Amino acid sequence: MTVFILGAGVMQIPAIEIARSLGWRVVAADANPEAPGVALVDRFIHVDLKDREGLLAAARALSADGGLDAVFTAGTDFSANVAYLAHELGLAGHSPEAALAASDKPRMRAALLSASVPSPRFVELSQTDQVEKALAHAGLAYPLVVKPADNMGARGCRLVGSDSELAEALMDALPHSRTGRAIVEEYLEGPEFSIDALVEDGAIHIRGIADRHVTFAPYFVELGHTMPSVQPQAVQDEVLRVFCAGVRALGLSHGAAKGDIKYCPGRGGAYVGEIAARLSGGYMSGWTYPYASGIEVTRSALELALGLPMSPSSADRGWHSAERAFISIPGRVAAIHGLRAARQTPYVKDVFVRVAPGDAVVFPSNNVEKCGNVISQAPTHDAAVRAASDAIRGLLVRLAPNEGRTEAFLRGEGRLMNPEGGSWPPQAFSPVEPASVALFREVAAMPEYDVVSPPAAPAAQARTPRIAVRQLSPALEAAALLIAPDWSGRTLLESAALALALAGATYARDPVPGTTVLAGRFWRALIAGGAQAALYVLDSEAVTGARG
Repeated sequence: MTVFILGAGVMQIPAIEIARSLGWRVVAADANPEAPGVALVDRFIHVDLKDREGLLAAARALSADGGLDAVFTAGTDFSANVAYLAHELGLAGHSPEAALAASDKPRMRAALLSASVPSPRFVELSQTDQVEKALAHAGLAYPLVVKPADNMGARGCRLVGSDSELAEALMDALPHSRTGRAIVEEYLEGPEFSIDALVEDGAIHIRGIADRHVTFAPYFVELGHTMPSVQPQAVQDEVLRVFCAGVRALGLSHGAAKGDIKYCPGRGGAYVGEIAARLSGGYMSGWTYPYASGIEVTRSALELALGLPMSPSSADRGWHSAERAFISIPGRVAAIHGLRAARQTPYVKDVFVRVAPGDAVVFPSNNVEKCGNVISQAPTHDAAVRAASDAIRGLLVRLAPNEGRTEAFLRGEGRLMNPEGGSWPPQAFSPVEPASVALFREVAAMPEYDVVSPPAAPAAQARTPRIAVRQLSPALEAAALLIAPDWSGRTLLESAALALALAGATYARDPVPGTTVLAGRFWRALIAGGAQAALYVLDSEAVTGARG
């Protein structure tokens, strides 16, 4: 048996490894000759997955040279190309028309509307369309969501609440589309779910439903998911009903199907966000579902691609798995702290790191701009969530000092307003209780530095600069306990302590002459960007040298 897998990245590794374990010959195609799966396959073909004709030529060559039995992908944009290749070579799979409808968002919305499957109202736009006229004709009103017509990973997706925001969002979305088109649709409020399924001769077999954790409006960044869902069974049943109706409406009949579904109590039930003709990415089909259930959905999907009946599945073992992401503020990576401790956290199975020292990082506006992921496996929901959260709390991306992009972030440059309130990037910490409001007011009024005694020996000072930080008063420390944790799960005081420890700095209880005493610069950075930003300030001061 020979299987041609589109993609040799991390998301395709489970399929590569399972196929190899079954004794099949595995050939993979990817535009990146250094993709991590390249070393695992029997043969690698260097071709861009967007190059349909190049892929077809490669598939025909494989068919002529020993035979080709299946075409497959997981976690990529290119399920339509998989269906096209399978159809051209007479192999099993979804029809090209169905796979294209599950890849192209306007086609998808039109098919769902035609079949009366709940889905947001929408309009398709290109560079030359008259936006106001198109919105009026479709009866759309703000808030709206803008997306590229044919992309994944939330790239180019944004919530907008005005004409000016819509214009900005379209300028971002259109370049992310391979065909120069965008879709604008009504915004639906409610919890989100991810679903994996297998379709065998039209019968839909559900293989996992997860709670998605999406944040950072006006963008849609998934900071993790948890399996299985803990939403009420009636909600899950409604979500699955609408998903299955969507799969049938798109004509997906043989292969994998993945859905993102919203449950909207204010709109009477579930609505289709997306349905794709493949297994999910985001570590769900290859990691969290097998960890939680004990069932290898990827093996069954490969069997369908080969035209074989699916092997009987074992009983769901009833465990739980949580995936959580760690992120960064803008800058350049100097180091990553806490990896060993994260990997040694009880119930943590995997820690995936997507950045390395020297890499540029940004605050994420989509799902491909995160720094890494932690995945746990535990017998209970709470244990799985706690393990992943504890590991994330101990991870920190240390940034190179004196970096212009980090300084711009700390000055608040480039922030976007969220139509629902707040801004992006958000502050790591925000005041809620009156006492915490007082803390933020006092921090805002602090000078950058406290008055520093002149050094006794300038030469010695230059050799061994010392840095300390003004400590909050007991009343302000008590107020800090009322502030919600940041996006890493760390409290304000915990974040301050972590930054000081990593920098080898201290609170300025009795500073010696020549000590740099940071006041507002440290605490304002901490509020803006958490421990990462506070550590950046300490590192930058250490490089600059102590101030006199």
